[in-house]
Amino acid sequence: MAAVDLGGTMAVATGSDPALFTAADYAARMRRAARSAADAGLDGVLIAPGPDLLWLTGYRPVETERLTLLVLRAGQDPVLVVPTLEAPDAAGSAGGPALTLRDWTDGQDPYEAAGSLLAPAGRFGISDNAWAMHLLGLRRRLPDSDHVALTEALPMLRAVKDAAELERLAAAGAAADAAFEEIRKVAFAGRREREVAADLAALLLRHGHSQVDFTVVGSGPNGANPHHEADDRVIERGDMVVLDFGGLKHGYGSDTTRTVHVGEPTDEERRVHDIVRQAQEAGFRAVRPGAACQDVDRAAREVIADAGYGEYFIHRTGHGIGVTTHEPPYMIEGEEQPLVPGMCFSVEPGIYLPGRFGVRIEDIVTVTEDGGRRLNNTEREMVLVE
Repeated sequence: MAAVDLGGTMAVATGSDPALFTAADYAARMRRAARSAADAGLDGVLIAPGPDLLWLTGYRPVETERLTLLVLRAGQDPVLVVPTLEAPDAAGSAGGPALTLRDWTDGQDPYEAAGSLLAPAGRFGISDNAWAMHLLGLRRRLPDSDHVALTEALPMLRAVKDAAELERLAAAGAAADAAFEEIRKVAFAGRREREVAADLAALLLRHGHSQVDFTVVGSGPNGANPHHEADDRVIERGDMVVLDFGGLKHGYGSDTTRTVHVGEPTDEERRVHDIVRQAQEAGFRAVRPGAACQDVDRAAREVIADAGYGEYFIHRTGHGIGVTTHEPPYMIEGEEQPLVPGMCFSVEPGIYLPGRFGVRIEDIVTVTEDGGRRLNNTEREMVLVE
C-alpha cells in the first residue's frame, strides 16, 4: 500500500472563513481584563508580546530586547508602550484603534516610559512569557511594586470562549479530524515515523491550518513516551501507533490523538485500547457546568486504575486550548476551578507500558449549558491500518 498522494499543501475549501475580530472586540477584551484585575485586587495587568497580547489586541510583534508592554488598568484607557520603529505596525493592528500608543526611541529608557503609567507601589499581574530583563527593568524603576504571573492571578482570563472563538475552535477540530481520516489510509508498515509525521503536517496545512505545532507519531515502544518526537524508527506490522497532532487554524488551536494498529492487534492490545476508550468516555461524561476540573481527571483516572493500569497513566487528563494549544484550565487532581459554559479543553487519558506500547485517545471538548460537546468526532474504536 503506497502513501496517499497528498496533492501538495493547497488548502481544501471548508466553508467561508469566520469574520475578523474588530477593534471593538479587542476593546471589550481589554476592558474585561482590566476589570478582572481590579476584582482580583491588582492595580492592573502588564502584557508582553505573546499569546495574551495577541488575544487582547490582535497585535503580534517580534519579541526582542526592545520593550513592548500593554498596560491595562481599570477606568483608564489601554496604553501600549512600543518602540518608535514599531509604532506604525502597532497602530495598524486590528486592535490598534482601541489603543493609546506611548512610543520610545533607542537611547531612551523604556522603563521610564512604562513606569510612569504605573502606581509606584502597585501590584500587577504580568504575562508569563515576559522576559526577565524587562521585568527586572520595571522593578528597578519601581522597586516598591510587586508582580504576579498572570496565569496565577487571572488563570481564567482567556478560558471562557465566546461564540466567535468557539466557531474557530470547531473549525480547527474539524480540520484535524479530516487530516486523521486521510492519514488512516496512508501506508504505515515499512515507513519511518518521521515520514508519517510529515504526511500529517501536510494534511493539516491542506485542511486550512496556518501553523502545525506538533505531529507525534509514536510506534511500538516509542508510543510509551507521551511526547515522543517522530524519528527514524521503521514502523512494523504488529505495532500500535499513537498519533497526536495539532496546530492553528484561523488563529485557534486543534489537538487530537488517535491510536491505530498496523495489522491485527493482540487481545491485550485490544483490551488496553478499550480501557482508554472507556476512560476517555468517562472523562467526557463528567463535563458539565459547575463540576470541578479535577472531576474530569478523576472520572477518567478511575476507569484506568480500576482496570489495574493506574501507574501507567502518567499525565493530567487535559489542558485548555485557544490561541495556544496549551493554556488554562487544566484537568488535574487538585484543580477545583468550576467548569463554565464556553471553556474548551482536551480530554486525553492514556496508558503507557514502557518498552512495549502506549495508547491515548484525545478530543477537544467545550462546556455547554447542560454538559459537554466534542469538537473532535473521528472513530474512537481501534482503527486498523496497513
